Amino acid sequence: MAEDLNNSDMMAGASEAELVAILRWYAEMGVDLAVGELPRDHFAESSAKAIAAAAAPQTDPDAPRGLRIAPGMSREPTPLPVRAAAPEGAMPPDEALAAARAAAAAATSLEALKEALNQFDGCHLRRTATHLVFAEGSPDAKVMFVGGVPGAEDDREGRLFAGASGLLFDRMLKSIGLTRANVHLVNVVPWRPAGGKAPTLPEIAICMPFLQRYLELTEPQIIATLGGLPMQQLTGTRDPITRARGKWFEIAVSGSQKLPAIAMFDPEYLRKSPATKKHAWSDLRALKKKLIETGLA
Repeated sequence: MAEDLNNSDMMAGASEAELVAILRWYAEMGVDLAVGELPRDHFAESSAKAIAAAAAPQTDPDAPRGLRIAPGMSREPTPLPVRAAAPEGAMPPDEALAAARAAAAAATSLEALKEALNQFDGCHLRRTATHLVFAEGSPDAKVMFVGGVPGAEDDREGRLFAGASGLLFDRMLKSIGLTRANVHLVNVVPWRPAGGKAPTLPEIAICMPFLQRYLELTEPQIIATLGGLPMQQLTGTRDPITRARGKWFEIAVSGSQKLPAIAMFDPEYLRKSPATKKHAWSDLRALKKKLIETGLA
């Protein structure tokens, strides 16, 4: 309709406070990517590209025949989780893992463990990260939330669950009577990989001794894993987080001691997938119930 207004017209008379409120609402709904003003039919574009590619003559006689690329997919190979070669000057993975185990085992306090991480040069991720984002919280807390990898905002601010995801996480804690001041927060990988890439298996393995030592030093009684990476690393399950969330596991910490752990979605995933928040609320209620049963609530 001619009377329809675009977003620019709708916002032209808005005050600064109203514009900020609109942007905050967009962010909470998961709208965090700028796009063009006019709509594009990506399905039609990708189909046209696929038809053109199929009709084009193959000029390389040595190229493999019969290969078909799905419409819309890149012809570039998808990076594998484990990169073949370590960066130049990096410590070999087996030596780095041994060094990580030795450094973590030598730490007799949380302060010493953090200093060991600050001094540790066996993981090349620290070379491109802005800050170390490892752990925070009360030393006496009995509930621990374990995240995977620092987000972009976490890396900039040097703290866990920062930015919009952090605000959502704070509301999640508040809903069951908790705050950051009375829980532990810790990451599996304390440095953000360059470009937000997924950490490789060797990188994860090198960071794990520090997480395990953190568990030993803090002695939590209940653990909540946030996302697939911490869930798989701590529980040993290979189920996807969409299947494992809401389930309780037992995590071996040291000796014969085992801790109850519930798998939950990561706040960043919840922020970008609002429909999954109903599962988060169910998981939070299960965690609250466990806190009451164990006398921690």
